[in-house]
Amino acid sequence: MKTLQSVTSCLSDYDPHALPVALARTIINDLATPVAAIEKVALRAALGRVLAHDVLAPFNVPGHENSAMDGYAFAGAELAGKETVTLKVAGQAYAGIPHDAPVAPGTCIRIMTGALLPAQCDTVIAQEYVEADDGADSGAGSDDKGGNANAALIRFGAAVVKPGSNVRHAGEDLALGCVALPAGRLVTPADLGLLASLSYAEVAVRRRLRVAFFSTGDELRSVGEPLPPGCVYDSNRYTMYGMLQRLGVDVIDLGVVRDDRAALEAALRSAAECADAVITSGGVSVGDADYTRELMARLGEVVFWKVAMRPGRPFAFGRIGGSGVGGSGAEADPQAGPGALFFGLPGNPVAVMVSFYVFVRDALLAMSGASPNPAPLLRASMVTALRKRPGRSEFVRAHAQCDALGHWQVNATGAQGSGMLSSMSRANCLIVMDHDQGDVAAGEAVSIMLFSGLI
Repeated sequence: MKTLQSVTSCLSDYDPHALPVALARTIINDLATPVAAIEKVALRAALGRVLAHDVLAPFNVPGHENSAMDGYAFAGAELAGKETVTLKVAGQAYAGIPHDAPVAPGTCIRIMTGALLPAQCDTVIAQEYVEADDGADSGAGSDDKGGNANAALIRFGAAVVKPGSNVRHAGEDLALGCVALPAGRLVTPADLGLLASLSYAEVAVRRRLRVAFFSTGDELRSVGEPLPPGCVYDSNRYTMYGMLQRLGVDVIDLGVVRDDRAALEAALRSAAECADAVITSGGVSVGDADYTRELMARLGEVVFWKVAMRPGRPFAFGRIGGSGVGGSGAEADPQAGPGALFFGLPGNPVAVMVSFYVFVRDALLAMSGASPNPAPLLRASMVTALRKRPGRSEFVRAHAQCDALGHWQVNATGAQGSGMLSSMSRANCLIVMDHDQGDVAAGEAVSIMLFSGLI
């Protein structure tokens, strides 16, 4: 099992007091080991779970040659050297009700979408290109455009169709034995349908990741409690709960922990015993009542970063307990498990959300066994100018919209204080400004991270 020191010791530019965002991500993701336990679940219970193994196609999909549309099936050789083709209709084929008799030269069959193609046929012409004739000298059925269930003959121009047209070939979607869904995939609604089409009643998935979290601070009150002067309601646990629910993990809410060494130590120990990852908000700066650093030196290994970012500069990452983990004055327990990864987030509400999406989200997905799936970035034009100091990454709350020409435009939501949660609620994206980037002029392109599908 990798230790934090082993990962950071080989980084020549590692500075725990001014770590660039990109390097911090690399270190965190390098230590995000997937949970090992695997379980089988019923198909409907697999939605949002992480596949533990490749799912193989147990048969060809489609299983047989079939028609891609409603029309007439015939041998493509009938087209050779002809301007107009006339064929006798020798029968019909429907999805689930094949035409079993041989199709002789000079004949065709009426065929519906999904119906099996007779062995003698390799081409289908859509019914709208066909003149159907019921064989009578006159009457309503004569020269009828399109499908005619009673047609005795059809005529069409040879140029409107090529040999092999409008046929779905056996295995063209999925071939027998191929990987239908790869290990590490988060199962989507479309995947449920695909698995059902392959007759999978259950699938093997990774155990759900268990994530414990709590807020710290004597000033915090739970919703509904009286609010004394100088106190605030704890919003971080609610945003944290929502963000974790979107990731499909098992959420363990440990409430509010006051600024007390004994209470905080008990909460950290309890969290590490029941969870794979522990997330706290508040208590990771250098204030007199911020005890997390002192406790983590005894309970595990940790690097405290003053990450070069705004908002979210105070940030802690490490591991609580587990084999190979021993803080100052403590020896590692060789019989212990891997321990729990620890994410110490800032206390300000916006900084909590930004640092979660910048660092924690991808790490938790990796720990769940999911394939890497970083939040996509789009390019948009700034409506107004933005000031930016090189030497740190900045994440600006903003609102983006697409204009009539299909171009994305974006503008900041106003004041960017890290305690202004309303600005996060009004925003629909973050403007992502890289470490070395400077001021941005109006009309200049920037990268944005849309909240849709993320928050």
